[in-house]
Amino acid sequence: MRHDDPRLPSSPGFWRSPLRGTWFTSVLGLVLLVGVTVLFVTGLLSYAAYNPDLAPVNDQTPDKGVLGFYLFAWPTNPYWLYRVTQGLHVTLGIALIPVLLAKLWSVVPKLFTLPPARSLAHALERISLLLLVGGGLFEFTTGVLNVQLDYVFPGSFYPLHFYGAWVFFAAFLAHAALKTPTALRAVRQRQGQGQGQRQGQRQGPRDEGELESSRPDTPTVSRRGALWFVGGASLLLLVTAAGQSIGGVWRRTALLAPHGGADPGSGPNGFQINKTAAYAGIDAKETGEEAWRLVVTGRDGRTVRLSRTQLLRLPQHSAALPIACVEGWSTADQWWRGVRLRDLAALVGYDGDPPDVLVESLQRHGAFRRGALRANQVADPRSLLALQVNGEDLSPDHGYPARVIVPAAPGVLNTKWVARMTFGDL
Repeated sequence: MRHDDPRLPSSPGFWRSPLRGTWFTSVLGLVLLVGVTVLFVTGLLSYAAYNPDLAPVNDQTPDKGVLGFYLFAWPTNPYWLYRVTQGLHVTLGIALIPVLLAKLWSVVPKLFTLPPARSLAHALERISLLLLVGGGLFEFTTGVLNVQLDYVFPGSFYPLHFYGAWVFFAAFLAHAALKTPTALRAVRQRQGQGQGQRQGQRQGPRDEGELESSRPDTPTVSRRGALWFVGGASLLLLVTAAGQSIGGVWRRTALLAPHGGADPGSGPNGFQINKTAAYAGIDAKETGEEAWRLVVTGRDGRTVRLSRTQLLRLPQHSAALPIACVEGWSTADQWWRGVRLRDLAALVGYDGDPPDVLVESLQRHGAFRRGALRANQVADPRSLLALQVNGEDLSPDHGYPARVIVPAAPGVLNTKWVARMTFGDL
């Protein structure tokens, strides 16, 4: 068969949808230009929030090299910072899925164009498109799977998503540099045609370009109608996902929220649970009053061992803070009460500005059973080794006998079932 045979996808006559057109694709592309840029920036912020440059303990991508050029000590103010940035990252990513799929559908005929490369420049453009399409699908797919806690992809989510984001965004920038002027011109031209029609001016053919079908079928919906459909699908996903980031009663509206398994129950401890004590392998015998001791080590190897009763005798402080996780969910503010981290640092020789701290959990497995916190996080008066929440002792699933709670820190760095804390420069 010849490549222009209408029975082959390489033939322009194979693709007959009347919806495809330069204006339709341009509108979708401009939406993605803004949306993907926001996703990339909030993703980088999420990566910085894990403090991967603090110590090898937190670094999930040790071979990142120059890609970590922007890293900085994650702040503790405002205390809801990570809740907003990661909630925006996940919710916007879900809401943009219909736009991404519609954009790929609108340009799919170009993927079958023959010959595959007419020149070196054209070949480079096709390769960038391969990276763009493949990277976009990879990033959105792994992101959705991570939100749903469905880790079917090989390897760890963190390096896969991090490196994939850089490849995708590099191709995205190259594509945007080439196509944004065309997209803006197409949208302006369409607006001019619409104004001309309202004024009774004669107009030539609309949306004539390389994306239009040479023999389109009879339309059943307008291009504007198709855009409204895509926008409606995005809005539906937004409404059914955003509640998990808002927390509280709004969580009931988050029909796509992944955390439906572990029931937090009611009462003071009745808020979202990410990882249960049973999942983490926590034995009730080792968290009992007689067995559990917090080991705190500091300057010159100075070490103290504290029971929960002894911790309760230390000055107690309260802070209203949420828990926010990488999957995009967060709780409303909870009232935590316990010992300030900087007071624990003072017990082992750091009376002035406290240093970094390495926190270790009783948890047997998992990437974040050990986590490092920056000195600025330790020094914040709201950073606590929490013993109680909302006026009641922590439940086993919320980290009994003690857990870390730090403003603006990702949930995995608010270590539960704390067993050891080592203060010093990491």
